[in-house]
Amino acid sequence: MWDSFWDFIWYTIVIFAFVAYLIILWHIITDLFRDKKASGWQKAAWVVFLIIFPYLTAIVYLLAKGKGMAERQREAYTEAKQASDEYIKSVAGTSPTQQITEAKALLDSGAITPEEFEHLKSKALGGAA
Repeated sequence: MWDSFWDFIWYTIVIFAFVAYLIILWHIITDLFRDKKASGWQKAAWVVFLIIFPYLTAIVYLLAKGKGMAERQREAYTEAKQASDEYIKSVAGTSPTQQITEAKALLDSGAITPEEFEHLKSKALGGAA
């Protein structure tokens, strides 16, 4: 397969360049569909050019929209983190201290009686034990 050491080196460089292009292509296509400002025709044109002139189009895209790519990536990360944090908070529930504080606020507002407050308090403390 390889006649010399240099054939192996050349083969390694070609494989590296191809894998690097696939990674860049993945980022570009992800960014294309994340970009809300670009029209469908613009996105289609970028995809067609990526197929016809792959390396040249990738370089032009990175030069033209590189800063926007970083901003859209940051926004997507922030949205995903917020959604994850909200999910964790909704699943984790509230602590006994929070439950007692909420019950005390209800008692102070007159929404519940002192007996109901004691019941909620014992329930919160019993849930923690």
